[in-house]
Amino acid sequence: MKIAVVGTGYVGLVSGACFAEMGVDVTCVDIDNEKIEGLKNGVIPIYEPGLKNIVLRNYEADRLHFTTDLPSVLNSMEIVFIAVGTPSDEQGNADLSYVFEVARTIGDHIDTPLLIVTKSTVPVGTSFRIREKVKERMRLRGAEDLDFDVASNPEFLKEGAAVEDFMSPDRVVVGVETERGRNLMTRLYRPFL
Repeated sequence: MKIAVVGTGYVGLVSGACFAEMGVDVTCVDIDNEKIEGLKNGVIPIYEPGLKNIVLRNYEADRLHFTTDLPSVLNSMEIVFIAVGTPSDEQGNADLSYVFEVARTIGDHIDTPLLIVTKSTVPVGTSFRIREKVKERMRLRGAEDLDFDVASNPEFLKEGAAVEDFMSPDRVVVGVETERGRNLMTRLYRPFL
């Protein structure tokens, strides 16, 4: 199975590295070129017990890859996780601009069936808005008949125990709309259950 994780912050990097540790081919994507080059050279931008060893082991085993170019890898993936930042504004509302930018990029470049999964902390209804953004961009290029699914997979990671929490979850919550999405997520998480 091949997946991409967009965003190499806390949630994205832990998720990508742990999926790779279970044998999944993972490409982590970030717009920060310096961060991506650092990851390729073993520089882990966050501290989490056990994470550095998992990243290095899986990068060396060619199961974990890093890039700034989502379009170049998009169509070889079965699942793309969106794990970008959603900072709060003064009123406490999540800023979803990074999430929607990823959705637009996917819509601009998707050519094969894909499951798009939100891992970022987002409000209820965000999956529907992601679907709209992707479809809008697909329509603009005449690709509106292409099949894709959207799902939600919130994280329950505690800083200092994130690797352990991910590798031995007490629960996995997934919201899907289709049988295809359910099957893909079941296949992906089966080794953890």
